[in-house]
Amino acid sequence: MAIAELKHLTDPAVTPRLVIKVGSALLVGSDGQPRQEWLTGLVAEVADLCAAGQQVVLVSSGAIALGTAKLGLAKGGRSSLADAQAAASVGQIALAGLWSALLAGHGLTAAQMLVTLGDLEDRRRYLNASSTLDRLLAAGIVPVVNENDSVATEEIRFGDNDRLAARVAQAAGADAVLLLSDVDGLYDRNPAAAGAQLLAQVNGVDDRIRAMADGGSSSGLGSGGMTSKLQAAEIAERAGIALAIINGTRSSPIRTALGASCGTLFLAQRKDAARKAWLGGRIGLRGSVTVDAGCSAALRKGSSLLAAGIVAVAGDFVRGDVIAVSDAAGRVMAQGLVEYSAPECRAIAGLRAGVQEGKLGYAPRPAVIHRDHMVLL
Repeated sequence: MAIAELKHLTDPAVTPRLVIKVGSALLVGSDGQPRQEWLTGLVAEVADLCAAGQQVVLVSSGAIALGTAKLGLAKGGRSSLADAQAAASVGQIALAGLWSALLAGHGLTAAQMLVTLGDLEDRRRYLNASSTLDRLLAAGIVPVVNENDSVATEEIRFGDNDRLAARVAQAAGADAVLLLSDVDGLYDRNPAAAGAQLLAQVNGVDDRIRAMADGGSSSGLGSGGMTSKLQAAEIAERAGIALAIINGTRSSPIRTALGASCGTLFLAQRKDAARKAWLGGRIGLRGSVTVDAGCSAALRKGSSLLAAGIVAVAGDFVRGDVIAVSDAAGRVMAQGLVEYSAPECRAIAGLRAGVQEGKLGYAPRPAVIHRDHMVLL
């Protein structure tokens, strides 16, 4: 049975495995201290879900916010990369201890997993993370996952835990992701604007839906806004995973929101095979190629990307990197593992196979990106 309503997210028969993302602004108060009463209520809900037969993964922000308070750092610990990394190092201990103690109060064991973008972008490391998550959940453990901000830099980090939650859901083989936010869900315009309407359900993220997003984070503590949540929804929906946004500011937020059917549910759109779902969720792309209209049409019919259809190349990539494929209008339509470096792509762009050898100095490969290593977005 497919997830079609918010209430299905807490039904173990429909959603055996659930990822719940908790942001900094919900977990940590303006004084830099944990919101203990709110957290107690949330953990009680998690315990109820586990008792009912669901397996739950928590993706938790809060390390930098907690560490900043302990170190007395200015600007929320984000005035420099060094400050953020130091705050994360201190705060991660407090965050892990917090979840461990609260879950232990319900007879549950917590496990800490710290990951970087590279851990889920590299195929081998991704599979290792997937195996660890599966083993923990099978043992009845509640994994608590966070980005390893103590070593991550701007170039190699997710930057928000919304997209991290979607990638963790892929790795964990989860059925749904529940993002706890400071708003009820996705509105058709800024929720502060007159006449703004909450969307109860979204059947596929497209340009119209993206135009409704606001990229800011209202709290100042977090790093994600509605734009990052839509990006997370796109990652999830291609992997056959539903994603919901609910208001997490209230007591017992899951029961409160789902009981009132208040939130936005993004329906799964397709179920890519595991490797293609991993490819489609890749975030750290090294470059891109732009293709002409004929090539774009062929790709949508399932063809491989050939050099003859390429009109422009951007970035500095090497063979085996994941790059984006844009159509003539500049819209990203696919991404995949490229068979050539950026200089080689520039050399053979627009050329048919018969003349590529003279440019390359060796016999050309069958495709720039083979269809088996490419995902349409």
